[in-house]
Amino acid sequence: MQDLSTITVEVDGAVCSVTLDRPEKLNPLSVTCQRELIEVAEWLDAQPEIRAVVIRGAGRAFSAGADLSSFGTDAALEPRESGDLGLRMVEAIAGIDAVTIAAVHGHCIGGGVLLATACDLRIADEEARFAIPEVDLGIPLTWSGIPRLVREIGPAATKDLVLSCRRFGADEARLLGVVTRVVSVGDLDRAARELAEEMARRSRYAVRSVLEAVDACAEEMVGTGRSWADADQLATAFHDAESREAGARYLAERRK
Repeated sequence: MQDLSTITVEVDGAVCSVTLDRPEKLNPLSVTCQRELIEVAEWLDAQPEIRAVVIRGAGRAFSAGADLSSFGTDAALEPRESGDLGLRMVEAIAGIDAVTIAAVHGHCIGGGVLLATACDLRIADEEARFAIPEVDLGIPLTWSGIPRLVREIGPAATKDLVLSCRRFGADEARLLGVVTRVVSVGDLDRAARELAEEMARRSRYAVRSVLEAVDACAEEMVGTGRSWADADQLATAFHDAESREAGARYLAERRK
């Protein structure tokens, strides 16, 4: 891997920790961060000795979600390519051969929720707070978010969370299936590490077979291939006057 500026990667035996590491900004998923997560995912698949990966956030949040200020700032990217990068990032994380575990604390917002749901297993501490505010920002939920949420939590719950943009806590996230376990504050790192070590001790073939079978069933239920036009939807929203006004209002209210 080249030098990483937004992520820290640490390997201890068969377990790898991938930490979103811009705590002063609540670990936003900037264009740079998305690229680095794709790079890390590709690197991990070339390390057969790594059997479990824990993805976490530094500081007081898992991730504040997409860094909207970074979109369109890279002259080397066409507008559609820029919008498609998040989808590529989520698919790269979902496709990692090792078992992936999201360890969620603090704020987990928008794209951060999608990053977490791309992981095989998801643990949150009891004070974690979630929200999917894209509609309030005047943009659709992209990055394959709709099919992923529909198959994880169902159509009605997806409509509720995505259209209302409401915040919800760790217990509701567990009941819905956004996360699979909730632990006490202060126990998150230990619980994630123990789960990673437990996965790493098991037969690689057996674990991989289960993951591939479950993923194949999920794709047959609600395939993410239908998200090919997500970038077009995002680009359209950035040029829609009403959507831009909604986003400006939301950001102004958040700054008060």
